[in-house]
Amino acid sequence: MTTQSAGAAATAGGTAVTETRGTTRVSPGLTERARKAKARLTSPWASAIAVIIAVLWTIPTVGLLVTSFRPELDIRRSGWWTVFGDAFAGEPVFSMRNYETALFESSTDLISFFVNSFVITLPAVVIPITIALLAAYGFAWIDFRGRDILFVAVFALQIIPIQITLIPLLRTYVQGGINGSYWTIWLSHSIFALPLAIFLLHNFMKDIPRSLVEAARVDGAGHVKIFFQVVMPLLTPAIAAFGIFQFLWVWNDLLVALVMGSPDTFPLTVRVAEMAGSRGGDWHVLSSGAFISMVVPLIVFLSLQRYFVRGLLAGSVKG
Repeated sequence: MTTQSAGAAATAGGTAVTETRGTTRVSPGLTERARKAKARLTSPWASAIAVIIAVLWTIPTVGLLVTSFRPELDIRRSGWWTVFGDAFAGEPVFSMRNYETALFESSTDLISFFVNSFVITLPAVVIPITIALLAAYGFAWIDFRGRDILFVAVFALQIIPIQITLIPLLRTYVQGGINGSYWTIWLSHSIFALPLAIFLLHNFMKDIPRSLVEAARVDGAGHVKIFFQVVMPLLTPAIAAFGIFQFLWVWNDLLVALVMGSPDTFPLTVRVAEMAGSRGGDWHVLSSGAFISMVVPLIVFLSLQRYFVRGLLAGSVKG
């Protein structure tokens, strides 16, 4: 092989791309299409529409945030947008009373439900990820009879609606004597999450070059060593991406917790839903309760955002 420029021609969508040593020359056709695509995506109209959608999407959240700091009498008397007029008049009134009521008063007492949400969410994230990692590794790197059929069956479980599984699961828990405990909620969330978790992690594992696994086997590594020392370090973005999804799903869940749980195990979402009361007595603290329930998911997402983006993009481009 010479040290001169080596030519390699590749065809992508009918356009030739010539690669030489240290340089890549793209045909004019491909450059023109890229320029037109960039022009369409960066047009002023597209930017204006995106800004309008973002503003419309944000307005209700801003209104909820402003309302959460307004006294009860002001909430009942006028809309949240009137605070801007009060601000120009020099008399805006904001208070932390709604948050104090939501967190500490006996009629709401969100603190205990806040703790319940943590107790429910953390195991409900760790359990399915742990099981899905082992199952995905088996489907990806262990040859056994019926592997493809079993994988398709696991993937097909995603189409089963959660609602039709609640009653059979609840009857099983009652017969097992664990109904109303945290175990019923943990197991239910893990069962519902496993098909998608196995499918996603399996796809990420299949993107790992086979040469890495084969080299480890040549060096005498078994499946356990390959799993922990070769595969796991490469799956951090995928695990973080699914972990964020699962955390948000479990933290914001109402249906499973309401059906499978009990008053002692209800999470924050159940109490926030009940906060208005049957006669609407506490509805003025509903906005502050909603923001209290949003704090933890927001922190988790912002903290792991870089892993989340990497996890979503991993496997989208090969080579």
